[in-house]
Amino acid sequence: MYQALYRKYRPRTFEDVVGQEHITNTLRRQVETGRTSHAYLFVGTRGTGKTTCAKILARALNCEHPVNGDPCNECASCRGIESGAILDVAEIDAASNNGVDNIRAIRDEAVYSPAQVRKRVYIIDEVHMLSTSAFNALLKILEEPPEHLVFILATTELGKVPATILSRCQHFAFHRIPPEIIANRLKLVAQREGFALTEGAAALLSRLADGSMRDALSLLDQCVSSDTVDEAAVMRSVGLMGAENTARLWELTRSGDAAGALALFDKLYFGGAEPVSVVNDLLGLARDMLMVRVAPKGSAALLTGAFDAGRLAELAGSLPAGTILAAAQLLQDAADTMKDARDKRTKTELALLKLKGLLTGENAAEVPAARPASRPAVAPKAAAVSKPAPAPRPEPAPAPAYDDAPPPWEDADAPPEAGDYVPEPPPEEAVRPAPAPEPVSAPTPKPAPQPVSAQTPDWWEAVLSDCAEELGGAGSFLKNRDNTVPELTGGTLVLHTRNGFVRMMLDTAAVKNAVARAASARLGRSVSCAVSEGIPETSAPAGQERDKLDDLLKFDGVVKFK
Repeated sequence: MYQALYRKYRPRTFEDVVGQEHITNTLRRQVETGRTSHAYLFVGTRGTGKTTCAKILARALNCEHPVNGDPCNECASCRGIESGAILDVAEIDAASNNGVDNIRAIRDEAVYSPAQVRKRVYIIDEVHMLSTSAFNALLKILEEPPEHLVFILATTELGKVPATILSRCQHFAFHRIPPEIIANRLKLVAQREGFALTEGAAALLSRLADGSMRDALSLLDQCVSSDTVDEAAVMRSVGLMGAENTARLWELTRSGDAAGALALFDKLYFGGAEPVSVVNDLLGLARDMLMVRVAPKGSAALLTGAFDAGRLAELAGSLPAGTILAAAQLLQDAADTMKDARDKRTKTELALLKLKGLLTGENAAEVPAARPASRPAVAPKAAAVSKPAPAPRPEPAPAPAYDDAPPPWEDADAPPEAGDYVPEPPPEEAVRPAPAPEPVSAPTPKPAPQPVSAQTPDWWEAVLSDCAEELGGAGSFLKNRDNTVPELTGGTLVLHTRNGFVRMMLDTAAVKNAVARAASARLGRSVSCAVSEGIPETSAPAGQERDKLDDLLKFDGVVKFK
C-alpha cells in the first residue's frame, strides 16, 4: 500500500529532524543525562516538527537502549510505542477531546504506574482547543504529577494557553524551516524515491511551503507525474503562473495595456492558473519590489527569491515607493476578499484594472501624495481678446498661514486664462449710487400684562396667551379642558392631566417655567407650577380657587349655608 511521502519520511530520531537543532540538542541532552521534565510545551506553526519531536521524546524516555539521547527504534518498547501497541503512551487530539470529562479520565488513570514501560506519556496535540474547565482539570495533575508521568503539549496558538499551564511546562518554540533546508530535504527524498527534482522546482516548492516541511513533502507528492519534476510541472500541479508571467502581467498593467493584461490572465486562467494564485503572485512581486525600494542594501536577505534581482530592480526603479505600497495594499485587499467572492475570475480582472489605473496614475486618489508646501507661482497669460481692464479690487486681508497651501486652481485671484469669459464693467452712466438705508425705528415695547384676579373666569386663557410662543406644541394640551385642568392652591398652580401621555408632554422644565412666569405676571404674585396625573373630582373649574369646604359636602349630615 502506498504511503504519503510526509508519513514515509517522518524523522524517527532527533538527529533526523532538520531546522530545529536548538530544540533537538536540548532534548537529547536531557534524555542522556536523565534530567527530563514532567511537562513540555511545543509551540510553532504547522509542519515544523512538534508532534514528530513529541513522539521521538516519548520513545527516547522509554527506550531500553538509547543512543546518545536518541531512541534505538529496535527494542520492544520503541517498536510497541511506534506501532501503538503500548497503551501507556497515548496521543490525544484536543480539538475533538476538549471537554472536562476527557481530561478527568486522563487524570484518573494517570495515577497508576505504567504496565509495560518506565514512563506514562500523554501527547496532547492542539492543546489550546481545551475548554476552560478542561484546563482547570489538567492544572492539578500538572502541578503535582506522579514520578512516572510525563505530559507533552503541542499547540500552534500560544496566546490561548493559560498562564497557569505555561508556568508549569518547559517551553520550546519551533521555528519555520528555512527554504534552503527544505529544498535539500526534497532533493534527498526525490533521490530515494527514484525521480529527478530540478533545482528550480525544489526552490519553488520550498517557497510555497512557507517554512513547513510537511507541506513541502505533500506538494512534492502532488507534483510527481513523471521521472523528472521541474518548475513547469510544479506550476501545472499547483496552479501557479510563474515568475516570468507574473513580471509580464505587472509590466502590462504598468504600461496601461489593460487589453493585454486581461488577455494574458485569460490565457493563464484556461491554462490552469488559479485566480487566487495570480493575485498572490502579483502581491509577492509587489512585496519584493517594495523591499528593493525601501531597503536597497539589505534587500537580498528579505526577498522571497522567486524573482531575479536584476529584474526586480528594473521594475521597482520606475515607480516611487508610495505607489508600490498602494499597489501591494490593493492586491492584499483583493486576496483577502477572494475566498468569499462569487466569481473569482471577475474579481481578479477587476483587481487588474484597478492596479492598471493605480500604476498609470489614473487613480491618483489611491496614491498618497503630499501637497506642496508653498503655492507655486502662476505665470500670467495674455488675453486672447483686448478688453477693458476690470476695476481695481481692494487689497484682501492677509490670510492666516497654513502648512498646506491650497493648490493654484483654488486661487480666486489668479489671472484669467486665454479664452476665459471676463465680464465687462457696466457703463459709467448706468452706475447709480446705492440708496441710503432708511432709518430703522426701534421696536415698540410689548405692553406689560394687566394683572387679573384668580376669581376672573378667563384668567387661565390670559395666562396661556402670554406664554403661547414659549409653549409651542404643548399649548394645545393646556387649552383642551378635557386633557388639562388648572387648579390654583395658594402659591402653586397644579396642572391636572388626563393621562400619563399628557403629563409627559407637560412635565418639562420649559413648560412649567413658562406657565409659572406668565401666571406670576398676571396674578401679581409669585406662583410655582406643578404637573400631576389624573383629574380629581374636587378640582375647581378654571377661573376660581377650590373651596376646601366642598370636600366636606360628600359626607352625610353636612350642610353648606349660603
